[in-house]
Amino acid sequence: MRKLVLLLVMLSTTFVYANEGMWFLMHIERLNHRDMEKMGLQLTAEEIYSINNNSLKDAIVQFGGGCTAEMVSSTGLVMTNHHCGYGAIAQLSTPEHDYLNDGFWAADKSEELKPDNLSVRFFVRMDDVTDRILSKLNDNMSEDDRAKAIQQESAKIEQENNEGGKYTVSVKSFYSGNEFYYFVYQDYEDVRLVGTPEQSIGKFGGDTDNWEWPRHTGDFSLFRVYADKDGNPAPYSEDNIPLEPRQHLNISLNGHEEGDFAMILGYPGRTNRWMPSAGITQNVEYAYPAWVEGSRVAMDVLKKHMDADKAVQLDYASKYAGIANYWKNRQGMIDALKEHQTAATKAKDEQKFMKWAKKRKNKATYGDVMPTIYDYYAATNEKSRHDNYLMGGLLRSSALAPLPYVLGNAFNQYMEQDESQQKAMLPRLEEEIDSRYHKLHMNVEEAVLASQLNLYYAKGGKDLIAPYIAELGDKLNGDFTSYIAEAFKTSIFRSKESVKDFLNNPNKDTLENDVLFKLSTALLDHYRAQSEDQKEQADKFQRAYRLMIKGMREANPKEKYYPDANSTLRLTYGTVRALPEDPLNADAKINNYTTLDATVAKYIPGDEEFDMPQKQIELNKARDYGQYANEDGELVVNFLTDHDITGGNSGSPVLNANGELIGIAFDGNIEAMAGDVIFDPELQRAINVDIRYVLFVIDKLAGATHIIDEFTIVKD
Repeated sequence: MRKLVLLLVMLSTTFVYANEGMWFLMHIERLNHRDMEKMGLQLTAEEIYSINNNSLKDAIVQFGGGCTAEMVSSTGLVMTNHHCGYGAIAQLSTPEHDYLNDGFWAADKSEELKPDNLSVRFFVRMDDVTDRILSKLNDNMSEDDRAKAIQQESAKIEQENNEGGKYTVSVKSFYSGNEFYYFVYQDYEDVRLVGTPEQSIGKFGGDTDNWEWPRHTGDFSLFRVYADKDGNPAPYSEDNIPLEPRQHLNISLNGHEEGDFAMILGYPGRTNRWMPSAGITQNVEYAYPAWVEGSRVAMDVLKKHMDADKAVQLDYASKYAGIANYWKNRQGMIDALKEHQTAATKAKDEQKFMKWAKKRKNKATYGDVMPTIYDYYAATNEKSRHDNYLMGGLLRSSALAPLPYVLGNAFNQYMEQDESQQKAMLPRLEEEIDSRYHKLHMNVEEAVLASQLNLYYAKGGKDLIAPYIAELGDKLNGDFTSYIAEAFKTSIFRSKESVKDFLNNPNKDTLENDVLFKLSTALLDHYRAQSEDQKEQADKFQRAYRLMIKGMREANPKEKYYPDANSTLRLTYGTVRALPEDPLNADAKINNYTTLDATVAKYIPGDEEFDMPQKQIELNKARDYGQYANEDGELVVNFLTDHDITGGNSGSPVLNANGELIGIAFDGNIEAMAGDVIFDPELQRAINVDIRYVLFVIDKLAGATHIIDEFTIVKD
């Protein structure tokens, strides 16, 4: 099926190309605004980004540090994806009040729920400090000295712009250290759950449909931001009031058609568009396969325990979802990068660059750049495989792999203090213990740790894995199961209670001889270790990589360049745009949207991924869509645009030419999974939940009309 779609896309010449780029808002007027106007944009650059006046950027927030969300009311309502709120919803859920599976809608503000450690970040302004920082650097510096100089000057810039601690300021490097900008933010930490659909809507299709088109997922949730009486950030308090944001988005019921202009503002996490061919080959052949295998092993263990225990299912739902998402992402990347022969495409560009670099005027600076980069990847291929078994598998999926190391080192510091200092430290340590062990199930952790150690020992590379683990694995014939089972009976770290008991009577020898502490320390020390040869090689690579990007930009001075994503606010623009006709989406008149009819057609009663509420089926049968149907009487669920997005854009608003909300981005298509490395203007698609479907679920399905009343809804 995917090969057919790919072939049809390659043969098609009727589509307007997508617009590659994740653009800084401060550069829109100079680089993008005229192009956007030609495509249909009705807003000025000032209405999108302004320092002195309210603008669209004031309605966009970073949600929970890893997603995007948008302010959708004057009373602090913030909308994001269901999967972005997933961890908070799961944390608030219990077997008795299963909001994750059953949904939740607060009847009024007094019923809104406060999850732990959830915040939103508003973007205030940014500015270019490239010249200032580069003036502190020179070509004779080592990479360490360069990093220290950048850090020192960045600290000054951050201090100068935080207005006495009112703002969070971050200086970021772009183009691998060739440019620098600072960003000013304001953080709000009192964020409460207002509403979420049941998981059978918010995660409809589950892992099977993840990254696939057609999709039929109501991937949204609603929270509210609270502030003190003056509108300033404040810790949670019953006295806090809903924030009145500087700007909130109007919601459009006018829908969308093929070719309509649309734009997305959000916080894309990471792209590697400058990655050289050797780096792509390393990922495809060494790093990503190890990550995929480690994730699969973790998922199998977690799924077994989650299916057997409702409490485990809720407490590990967020972790499982995160592992599963990246498992499919990495496998999709492998397939797409191979299918598109991305490494070969990059290699051709590098050949052109090397030809330019060998010219007399360029050779001294750039002549050795690509050979140095190629040598680095050749030397680190096997290590990258090892590192992904260790980090992508073991340390990422097992809480008890890093936990003893983290707490143990804190305990060592505690034991070195005098009595008065220990008394001051103790409450913080106890709070840390409570947080780290919250909702951990030790039978699950035992099984995950043992399975990951077995895999790491077997596949991480005999000469590359941590020596202590290699020695232990040899004695155990590669099977850590019984050894870990015994450790979970005797270790200090076997439970929250035993850790606190140790803290009441700490002993250094007991800690140093603890089985789980020794294991954890061996793993973390090995992961962080770097020989002098490795450090020298990494320094040479970092310098060469920076020069490669600088040189490629110099060699093509007429090109408009955008920096790789790094969780800073960006704008991407394009159109509503179909993929070729797909028999799996035959109900749609054009393959840029899906309908509730098609969603119901996927319904499998009681199925973990394709179940759905009976009321939703009944509303669809009666065609009771309210004001949310399109002109043909269909209820659109998801739709496609050709935006340049990546992880972190989840929850980003999809805006029409007037800056009105028409959807929420939540996924990409697997055919374009190579998009983090190379942009494909024919294949690249963002998958978005239609805002009319969101409103239908809130209004007709949940009956939460009081929430609908808070929105500013427009319709021609």
